[in-house]
Amino acid sequence: MANGEAVRVGVVGIGQRAVIARHVAESGLPATVVAAADPTDGGRARARELFGDVTVVETHTELIERRLVDAAIVTAPDWTHAEIAVDLLRAGIAVYLEKPLAITLEDADAVLTAAHEAGTPLYIGHNFRHSGVVRALHDVVARGEIGEVKAVWCRHFVGNGGDYYFKDWHADRGKVNSLLLQKASHDLDVIHLLAGGYTRRVAGMGRLAVYGGITDRGGNEGRLMQDWFSFANWPPAAQTGLNEVVDVEDVSMVMMTLDNGVLASYEQCHFTPDYWRNYTVIGDKGRAENFGDTGGGVVKVWNRRRTWATDGDVEYPISGVEEGHADADLITMTEFLRYVIDGETPTLSPVAAREAVATGALATQSLRNGSIPLDVPPLPAAVRDHFPAPAGTR
Repeated sequence: MANGEAVRVGVVGIGQRAVIARHVAESGLPATVVAAADPTDGGRARARELFGDVTVVETHTELIERRLVDAAIVTAPDWTHAEIAVDLLRAGIAVYLEKPLAITLEDADAVLTAAHEAGTPLYIGHNFRHSGVVRALHDVVARGEIGEVKAVWCRHFVGNGGDYYFKDWHADRGKVNSLLLQKASHDLDVIHLLAGGYTRRVAGMGRLAVYGGITDRGGNEGRLMQDWFSFANWPPAAQTGLNEVVDVEDVSMVMMTLDNGVLASYEQCHFTPDYWRNYTVIGDKGRAENFGDTGGGVVKVWNRRRTWATDGDVEYPISGVEEGHADADLITMTEFLRYVIDGETPTLSPVAAREAVATGALATQSLRNGSIPLDVPPLPAAVRDHFPAPAGTR
């Protein structure tokens, strides 16, 4: 922004993740939330609770037509991301788009194309790149402690999956495509970061193993996850109040070949008793692995030959919050605003977010079609080259 005035920020979609817009005030940068849009009465009421005396409207098109904002934080449901983002970008409104970028590869490419053609800033909220565990693992790789990376594995135990993803629209493949795209987009992006490459071939496998057999459905219209979440909702088969449509897989996995020859795998299960993700990064001189994925956990490095040992040759404590990702959310919001205000290149290119969607979307297509291997098509060069890759990252 060249005029020195504060950036006027709007929030589109006032659901579970809209709270991240509060970080605008915490960023210390000249930006203010001045408006919000949500098509529901409950969403508009939440907007006033979260942001106070701001202009509240029903649709993102009203923000455009009334010229209310310079930038918008889009935390609307996944299946609406592409349409909203394209409209805003074409109107010259900078966009912070909550992950995933879109629920199909075609829509993801349409969003990047709109940003390219309009020349409008686009930022994707892959906050997990800024988590303490990912920073610690990436630092180990960057320092060469395990040599050249040859394989990356990720196991994701989604112990809160029944509450987080099967009691609202996340359970409907028409609205998310799959949880191998929606939930995994964080981890697929991190795999690409740690491996230093992008997936070019995938093969997926998965099924709806537990939640599809639960017949207690409905009753959550207008409610948010915190309204029904409880650790007492156990075992998984005893869950109640699932979404009317439940047709996404609750256990899935994908094998990946990256463009630099690195091999990777990702496994996700939504009915485990524990909730955390475990990365294993294997190089030609050692390996690194995290135990715990928030503050209080540890990244262990083994880089000398032996039998087995629970202690690493070197161990690094994981920094940050001990639950959730509020610290990473603040970093992403600050990056977005610096991009809009000063033109500072973010640490994550929209191209990387596109590659995470591409991997998840093609893996889903594979697992639903006999686990056939599929090749990920490249992004058109002109669109790809529009987004500069930050130094030392992809």
